[in-house]
Amino acid sequence: MACTCFHIFTGMKLKKIKITIPPFIKNKYVIASIALLAWLIFFDGNDFFTQYSYRKKLNELEKEKEYYMVEIEKNKQDLQSLISSKKNLEKFAREKYLMKKDNEEIFVILEKPEQKK
Repeated sequence: MACTCFHIFTGMKLKKIKITIPPFIKNKYVIASIALLAWLIFFDGNDFFTQYSYRKKLNELEKEKEYYMVEIEKNKQDLQSLISSKKNLEKFAREKYLMKKDNEEIFVILEKPEQKK
């Protein structure tokens, strides 16, 4: 077994410390594997942290896609109801775009939001 010795001076005494390194760590294949693994985890363009952020962004986009799919279905139903009934079309135009007939007036009343004390 390989032994690396260090001499440490503490006060008046010189101490000898032996540090033994296991032989499998000195193997060139183990060193190369550890170096490659470190490179892939920390320094590569597709490192662990980048992949984590990509996965997080993908999950956010999938949630957003689901939201928009629901909104599209709701809008299709609204469109179908507007096409099928003239009464619904008139109600939608009055509420959404504040349209009116020639012989009437519209008053829009806005409520003040409650103030916190």
